[in-house]
Amino acid sequence: MTRTIPPRALALLAILTLVWGTNWPLFPLAVREVSVWTFRAVSVFAAGAVLLVVARLRGQSIVIPRRHWPTIVTATFFYLVIWNIASTYSALMIPSGQSAVLGFTMPLWSALISWAVLGERLAGRIVLAVALGGASVALLMSRSFGAYAQAPLGLVLGLGAGLGWAIGTLILKRGAVDVPATVLTGWQLLITAVPTTLGALVFGDHRWFMPSGTSIAVIAYIALVPMCIGNLCWFAIVGLLPANVAGVSSILVPVVAMISGALIHGEPLGPVQWLAMLCCVGALSLVLLKPRPPAARVDS
Repeated sequence: MTRTIPPRALALLAILTLVWGTNWPLFPLAVREVSVWTFRAVSVFAAGAVLLVVARLRGQSIVIPRRHWPTIVTATFFYLVIWNIASTYSALMIPSGQSAVLGFTMPLWSALISWAVLGERLAGRIVLAVALGGASVALLMSRSFGAYAQAPLGLVLGLGAGLGWAIGTLILKRGAVDVPATVLTGWQLLITAVPTTLGALVFGDHRWFMPSGTSIAVIAYIALVPMCIGNLCWFAIVGLLPANVAGVSSILVPVVAMISGALIHGEPLGPVQWLAMLCCVGALSLVLLKPRPPAARVDS
């Protein structure tokens, strides 16, 4: 049976791809004057606080029923906490763009866990989409295998970030948390702010100073757009689509990141990258486009 993709999910996917994909080239600017830990702590706290204020202004209750807290805290640990910490250290050890590609192996982990651990049957279209997504990731990684060999921990942490994202998403999906996406996202970001703030105190700048206006503007943009709006879109998508479909749909983000990097930083954009994009388009087409049912047979 074919599942119809809601138009709202398609719109959210378009927004998510744009705001997350264009975020990666801004990362070096955000940490030019402050530590990565400080940047992460400030951005997740600001994004979470803004979302909860918006939820309150919209008349939504920001109180989460007690029965949902174990699921939310566990999912947050695997997704946002592991993602932020592991991807941060990975980006310090290997090129940040390649770290992003490793993190977006999430759809492959999600499909594998759904099949091997949760016993879910994967439709042929999903299997082929995952294979095309994997081919795209492999193509994007092919130029940096030398960097991985010199910093194998960066490779492990990058893949671990994607694995944590997949586990957190599946936990949240199966936990059936009936909380508005704005409230859920806000609390998850605030929960993430606790360990990242502790990390900033231990590993951060160890001094108080006022960053430049450019750094403040970049950090504010990342907090309000990719962190706030992007995560809000993601958790709304998770509520609308199966976890494996939502995961595969995110595979286009590193392609947008790659194009943005080429435009902003002059990073390479050649035949390998374009072939990876073609694989991504194929994967998305398989997941998001509903096949036309066979025409009814009319007997004369």
